Amino acid sequence: MQRPRIPSQLSESVHHRLNMYALSACAAGVGMLALAQPVEAEIIYTKAHVKLTPNHKFHLDLNHDGIKDFELDDIASGTSAFLEIHPLQMGNALAQAKTDCNPSVGVAALQAGVSIGKGQVFYGSLYCMAQKISEGSFGSWPSVTNRFLGLEFVIKGKKHFGWARLTVSRAPYVATITGYAYETIPGKSIKAGQTKGGDKTASETGTLGALARGAE
Repeated sequence: MQRPRIPSQLSESVHHRLNMYALSACAAGVGMLALAQPVEAEIIYTKAHVKLTPNHKFHLDLNHDGIKDFELDDIASGTSAFLEIHPLQMGNALAQAKTDCNPSVGVAALQAGVSIGKGQVFYGSLYCMAQKISEGSFGSWPSVTNRFLGLEFVIKGKKHFGWARLTVSRAPYVATITGYAYETIPGKSIKAGQTKGGDKTASETGTLGALARGAE
């Protein structure tokens, strides 16, 4: 008569080693899957309708973190008028215009589709968008429709690029802000008027990458 088979009993140490091998294999597989997943670059867009009238200010917080990134100033006094923008944080800057104000260099009024990022000239000392004084009218922003500020600003020590869309009247200036956006990937360019990410970049910041690191 054939004797019934008795399952072999594995020692506790062998069980432990097998479990560790299974966990390692799982972590490696999940990690490879995470590295292979492309994550789409994200652009955060904010629709707005803010009318800035003479002798008023508007604070622009591009990423809604409670930190004011730029200040728009609309100033009128007698026959003079000024529209200015000032970076409020260290490292923030504005795209430079090819036309000058008096006596400073002006802020660019970019057309839709222009790339904002590397290769473009940014300065933290720029402020003049439009001015009307006794010598005449200066700047790139008087009487424009749907033009864009090119913005460079800092989030947690890293530079990001963004834009703000404005329509500006003749002096005395009335500036209407109709939207703004920024690229969430540090150092990545954004096009003026772009509201969605247009390409993908590999990243291990997703849930699968976190699972792999946790399993290790």
